[in-house]
Amino acid sequence: MRLTKDLAEWFDHRLQLGQPIKEAMQHPVPRRTASWAYVFGSASLTVMILQFVTGICLAFVYVPSAGQAWTSLQVLNHQQAFGWFIRALHGWGSNFMVALVLIHMVQVFLFGAYKYPRELTWIVGVFLLLMTLGMAFTGQVLRFDQDAYWGLGIGASVMGRVPLIGTPLVHAMLGGPIIAGETLSRFFAIHVFIVPGMLIAFVGVHVLMVLKLGVNEWPMPGRIVKRSTYLKEYHDLTHKDGVPFVPDAFRKDFVFSGIIILVLVFCAAFFGPFGPTGQPDPTIVQTVPRPDYFFLWGFAGLALLPPNLETILLLVGPVIGIGFLIALPLISGTGEKSWRRRPLAVLTALVIIISLAALTQLGTYAPWSPVMDAWSSAPVPPKLLAGRSALERQGAVVFQAKQCRNCHALGGEGGQRGPALDTVATRLTGDQLIRQVLQGRGNMPAYGKNLSPAETTALVAFLKSLHPPNQAPAQDASLVSVASPQTSAGAGKP
Repeated sequence: MRLTKDLAEWFDHRLQLGQPIKEAMQHPVPRRTASWAYVFGSASLTVMILQFVTGICLAFVYVPSAGQAWTSLQVLNHQQAFGWFIRALHGWGSNFMVALVLIHMVQVFLFGAYKYPRELTWIVGVFLLLMTLGMAFTGQVLRFDQDAYWGLGIGASVMGRVPLIGTPLVHAMLGGPIIAGETLSRFFAIHVFIVPGMLIAFVGVHVLMVLKLGVNEWPMPGRIVKRSTYLKEYHDLTHKDGVPFVPDAFRKDFVFSGIIILVLVFCAAFFGPFGPTGQPDPTIVQTVPRPDYFFLWGFAGLALLPPNLETILLLVGPVIGIGFLIALPLISGTGEKSWRRRPLAVLTALVIIISLAALTQLGTYAPWSPVMDAWSSAPVPPKLLAGRSALERQGAVVFQAKQCRNCHALGGEGGQRGPALDTVATRLTGDQLIRQVLQGRGNMPAYGKNLSPAETTALVAFLKSLHPPNQAPAQDASLVSVASPQTSAGAGKP
């Protein structure tokens, strides 16, 4: 014990950290603030430290290259001792950290802790939330499986829509115009060096401001925040009814963080790591990529957006949302703190929470992400085969074999990802059908590499037959306009 004390004094004389640490541990907080409602910030910090430790362990084995990333994760899952458990801790830790930071932000919002003099503390917290989401997204990309590949493609598509600088942003993000080996190197650097470095810096500033400005008091109805009197009232409160942070408030933080770690370990041991799923292959179109749980709400929201509003909302929506969060303490920095006197704030929080929960639930099973089980679905309706030629019947076989029913309905049965095809021949000409099938468009993938010329011919012949008997199929208007009346009259005959 004497040796330990002498060693500690030797370091303290040179680092001069003993007194600042002692002051931080003993800084007073309002007695009611030492409650279970204020434990989410410290729990977020605990999980972040765990993420750093497990991430360092994984970096010893993970290879950030397009050819070896997927294989290195297989090594971690099946060959490296406890590799699967470290991956599971890291994956579930990402989910827990996002959830804890979001809960902490909601608690701060409802308790009015963003008001004077803690405006900058809130703004730094907003950036911490964005960095946490960035860590989650880049971590999913590093799995480099089918979900990661297509998720990265969607992210690049969104970046590419930015006016003027969209293309340079995509090149900076991917390391070129396409997803290639350099892409993983860039995301590895972002995930391991850039974002964690920014997190450490912003967390340091955040904790420093909490120590300097104090922990927000319990919001009491009628206790109004005024810039001229708040600091004096807060210091009087901590002097009359304050307790030292250690051990009074720290005790609950320590217990709650311990419970979070235990639950995280249980999830990692019981549910295991996330992925990787199949190796990334852009030629496999029979796939249903889906983001990790904390981005499912965005996945569902984008699927529900009208196509004509998609780009506008993608570019403007996040800017407005982030701008509002940053401006909130600047436009509402004084006044009532208690949620009991702020019904609009409570209603806003409830609407956002319910909306995100509903979209997340939709993202797990919605019809735009069907299970690809065409062989167990209903066959092509017999009425659509009656009187068809041999080539058209062969096209119906191709239609079924290529699992088109998972995305398109026929006879009222089938997927809802794409439009029903009962009358597709009245909307698209033969040339348009060929181009749609081979090259894809909108949400439909390109099947050019998945169909032989004979299969394409048969499939398009079947699709061209899908029109009501009393309605002619679609025609090329440019050809009809120059045709003679006799030719035009005959053009609608099957």
